[in-house]
Amino acid sequence: MHAAQGQGDVLDGPFSTRQLLHIDEALRIADRETGLTFSVYAGDLAEPQRAAAEKLHGQLADPDKSVLIAFSPNQRVLEVVTGADARRRIPDRDVKLACLSMAAAFAGGDLAGGVIHGLDQLATHAGRA
Repeated sequence: MHAAQGQGDVLDGPFSTRQLLHIDEALRIADRETGLTFSVYAGDLAEPQRAAAEKLHGQLADPDKSVLIAFSPNQRVLEVVTGADARRRIPDRDVKLACLSMAAAFAGGDLAGGVIHGLDQLATHAGRA
């Protein structure tokens, strides 16, 4: 699960094909530079939303080394879940700063830009592999 959009067809999600390509490139760069695995989920999250995001994160290939950005534009929810190894490299304070940046972009209507900038911030805080 790299860039995933909710249930159903990718083209039904909030991103255009071009935006998905940019997000996928940002994911590849973040993965390569940090040695962690970054994923994005865009779609509705079941209640409670944090638990739903944690469940998605737990389904990743290597949850300990993974970072999941899960957000639901319809529900106005943003969750970032970090595995044990990732959390040591990206403290909660840095995750919160990235979330504030993403939320500001989302509020301005720039979902793809917010995700890409958030990925860059999280990868920068994680540092090199």
